[in-house]
Order: sequence, then C-alpha cells, then structure tokens
Amino acid sequence: MAEIAEGGGGGHDKKGKKRAKKASTRVDMTPMVDLAFLLLTFFVLTSTFSKPKVMSLAYPAKIDEPVPKDAPKLNNGITFLLSEDKIYYYTGEFYPADRPGKDGPTKLTATDFSASGLRKVLADLNSYVLLRKEGLVKKVKAKQMADTTYTREMEQLKGKPEALKVLVKTDDKALCKNFIDLIDEVKIAEIGVIAPVPMLPAELKLLETELKK
Repeated sequence: MAEIAEGGGGGHDKKGKKRAKKASTRVDMTPMVDLAFLLLTFFVLTSTFSKPKVMSLAYPAKIDEPVPKDAPKLNNGITFLLSEDKIYYYTGEFYPADRPGKDGPTKLTATDFSASGLRKVLADLNSYVLLRKEGLVKKVKAKQMADTTYTREMEQLKGKPEALKVLVKTDDKALCKNFIDLIDEVKIAEIGVIAPVPMLPAELKLLETELKK
C-alpha cells in the first residue's frame, strides 16, 4: 500500500515547555494509482490512432503474351497518358492512324490540374454518379438513410456500366507526383474503376508526336 507518513510532533521547546504530541498523518495513495490506470485505459480505448492512407487500384492480370496492337473495347471510359509534367487524355476506344474509327484516328487532348481542367473533365464525364450522389447525400442529411446504406449505394453506383471508368498509362518519363495527383482527382470525382495499364506502342507514338509540338 502506498502511503505518505509524517512523523508526530512532541518534545520540549527552548523554554522547556512541553508541547502536545501530534498524531502521525498517513495518506493512502492506492486510489490515486487505480484512478491513473483507469484514465490511461480510457484514453487508450477512446483514442483514434493514425491509419496509413492507401489507394485502391485495379491492376490487370500479368500475362506472358505480347501487348496487342489494338486496345480492347472500352465502354464509357477515359484514358490518361502521362509523360514528364504533361497529361493528355482521350475518351472511348483508341484508333491509330492506320485504323481510324468513324470519326477518324484518336486525338489527344491536353489538360492540367486546375479547377477548369482535369476536375471539370472528370465531373462532366461521371455526371451519372455525381448527380445521384447528391440525392443520396440529401437523404443522409435528412436522416432518411444510414451511413452504411449510403456507402453501399455509392459502391453500387460506381460499378454500374453507366459510371465512368479510368485507365492510366505512363511512359518512362512520367512524374510520380502527377500520377498521385491524378489518382486523387479521380477519387474526388467518385470514380470506382481505376486501372493502371501498359501503354500501347501506337499510343506512345501518338504521345511523342504531341510532345514535339
């Protein structure tokens, strides 16, 4: 048992008078120790520890076959090509110059990370999800929908065929910072399917042509 003990008084003063003897004072510190442990346990259980931030990306399966000359069909999708500090994009399927589509060969469009650039492009193309998100948010604020239901509904929206899909392709000169910033903007736009994939030779050739302009 922890305690503080003080010795009693008593004895004689300088004039020889006998002083009254004081009783010893003992303070039991055991309850203070218990309280300290209770407070420590409380703060440990109620504190929120920092969690590592991770990005969920969908990587394609690794295959030993050579990269096909033609890109696979991409419905309601956008492809970003990154090189150095530049960012280009095209929508839909890729059509090289020797195999043009009904609107001709694919043309790249340059953009940036400004408010009227990349964020606006993603918001316009993913309006199917963003407009429905507004309705879900109103229901949550009006307490007509639980948070868990909202999360489940959003995940289902992102996976629908009408939702935008994003492919990200980089060359060996692309900056890691631009890649991370691009993924952040894609997440802000509530896009659920994000896939980093290798760049096709025809896409790399078209990108190099744009960089020389």
